Amino acid sequence: MNNHNWFEGIRRCQNNGIGYVLITVMGSLGSTPRPQGTKMVVTAGQIFGSIGGGNLEHQAIQSARSMLTDNSNGQRLEHFPLAAKLSQCCGGATHVLFESFVEHINRIAIFGAGHVSQALIPILAQLPLHIDWFDSRAEMFIDASKFENVTQHIIDSPKDVFTNATNAKWALIITHDHQLDMQITEQALATDDIEYVGLIGSKTKAKRFKYRLGINSKTKHNLNKLVSPVGVLDIPGKSPIEVAVSIAGQIIQKLHENAPPSTQQLKQSWQQTKHIADLL
Repeated sequence: MNNHNWFEGIRRCQNNGIGYVLITVMGSLGSTPRPQGTKMVVTAGQIFGSIGGGNLEHQAIQSARSMLTDNSNGQRLEHFPLAAKLSQCCGGATHVLFESFVEHINRIAIFGAGHVSQALIPILAQLPLHIDWFDSRAEMFIDASKFENVTQHIIDSPKDVFTNATNAKWALIITHDHQLDMQITEQALATDDIEYVGLIGSKTKAKRFKYRLGINSKTKHNLNKLVSPVGVLDIPGKSPIEVAVSIAGQIIQKLHENAPPSTQQLKQSWQQTKHIADLL
């Protein structure tokens, strides 16, 4: 049991890319351990807060972790008769809402700490992302200490970075050197579960890279994951901030591709849940 409150648990999970289930006591009949509105957060390895302990909490934790195993976002309402089913002396009954947030955040690896990345990081840090930021030049990093979801990595070589330094499935390659770009792109595309690789550069550079990567037995199977030139190409301009906004626009598009159910769907689900709770 973690002594931190449930809202601290949500903050930690969101900042570190950890899936979690928010558990809420929606209503109760008779004597129950905790009142309506009590919440706790459950992850695969931690618990934040409590809904009263005992068998009720034990069963709730098991239900929450089964939702995490399913690896999908969703809501579920369960009824717990405390005396009959859980052998708790309270003798009442309660309804508990489970809300899973498994895919709420993505981890992205950004290579290069030049002017474009310096403009891009403060934008992306405000999105539901955990950012691993890599460069060999320590002096190039801006102060990102106010962003809890940004981790800076000073590396001498990109060798094995996707094995040893990050498990990101998205990557942005924005370095100062074409040869370095190629080395990192090769490593990214050789990673089996990579989902997106954005590479900065001209159409000519993109064509040349795609040809070389397409004849490489280690990377050709993932060539469709490479997006180059990276960014929303309808946004004009070549200044660092303009390029950064273009790239951020594409990342936002990808976040919405992977978004949980729409606001309307969640609203309908919540209304149904609230109606049930009102009947308790």
